[in-house]
Amino acid sequence: MSHRIFITGTRIADNALQLLRDRDCVVEIGDPGDSPEDLARKLAQFEPDGLIVRQGRIIGAVQDAAKRLRVICKHGVGTDNIDVAEATRRRIPVLFTPGANTESVAEHTLGLILSLTRRIPQQDRRIRGGIYEKATYDGRELLGMTLGMVGFGRIARRLCELVAPFEVQVLVYHPSCTIEALAEHVSKVRHLEELLPQADILSLHCPLTSATNGLVDERTIAQMKEGAHIVNTARGGLIVESHLVEALRSGRLGGAALDVLEDEPAAENSPLLGLDNVILTPHVGGASDRSMTNMGLQAVRNVLAVLEREPIDPRSVLNGEVLERGWADGRSS
Repeated sequence: MSHRIFITGTRIADNALQLLRDRDCVVEIGDPGDSPEDLARKLAQFEPDGLIVRQGRIIGAVQDAAKRLRVICKHGVGTDNIDVAEATRRRIPVLFTPGANTESVAEHTLGLILSLTRRIPQQDRRIRGGIYEKATYDGRELLGMTLGMVGFGRIARRLCELVAPFEVQVLVYHPSCTIEALAEHVSKVRHLEELLPQADILSLHCPLTSATNGLVDERTIAQMKEGAHIVNTARGGLIVESHLVEALRSGRLGGAALDVLEDEPAAENSPLLGLDNVILTPHVGGASDRSMTNMGLQAVRNVLAVLEREPIDPRSVLNGEVLERGWADGRSS
C-alpha cells in the first residue's frame, strides 16, 4: 500500500528519501519558512498519511488540515514546535528520533565552549581585519574550570565524557536529582541555585517547557560568577535574550555561545549580532554527516512502523497512550 508522506521545512538525507521511495511512498517537501497557515494549506492539498517535521509549527489547525494524518515524527529530539496534546486528542501518535544526533550536539557544544574560552572567532576576525598581535590576547584554559549543566539527558552525558580529558569539574542540575553512579569529575546538585555561583560555564541541555521558558533571566544571571560564560545548544526560549544582552554589554557575563535563539533566524537589528563576546551558529548543533542520516532514517522507520503496524521502539513515542489504546485507520471525531 502506498503512503503519502509530507516533510516540513527542508529535505531529509538522500538514503532516508530512498527508503520512502523503496516502500512506494509519495513524498512532498515543504519550505523552511512555511507558517502554520502555509502548512495547513499544503497538507489539505496533499492529504498525507504521515508527517516528518523539521521546521514549522504543527499546531492543532495544521493537524486538522491533514484529514488522513495518522502519525507525526520529529526529525530530531526537540518537539516544542509540535502540539503533542492536540495530536493526542486527535489520537495521532507523535514520535521523535532519540539518540540520533547526540554525538553531533555534544561535539558542537564542546566546540562552542572552546571557541568561547580561547576566543577563536574574535582572533580570526582580527587577523582578517589586518590586526596581527598577541599582547592583548586573553584566552583561558579549561583546566580546573567548573562546567555547570542544566539537564542530564544523552547529550549532557556525552558532553561529560568529552570534557573529562580537560580535567573539568562538572556540576549537574536536573529536577529529579536521581541517585546514580557518576564519573569522578561529575556531581549533582539538588537546586539550580547551588550550581550557578560555581559554574565558570553554564551549558543548557533541558527541553523548552512552561517550567523552563525564560530559565536564564536577570535573576539567574545575578547569581552567576562574574565573567562566566553561557552556552545554549538546546532551545532559544530558555534564555531571556534582552537580559542576556544587558549582562554581556555590562561585562557581568564574559561571553555567550548560542546555537539557538528566541526567534530564528535572528532579526537584522538583533543586538546579539553587534556583540564581540557572542558566538552564533544557525541551529546546526544537531546537524552532521552522520546525524542527518541517523535522524532521517530513524524518522522514516518510525513513520512507516506506525503506518504499517510494525513494532515501534517505545522510547521514540511521546504519547504512548495513543498506541496503547490502539488507533483506527480514520481520524477520531
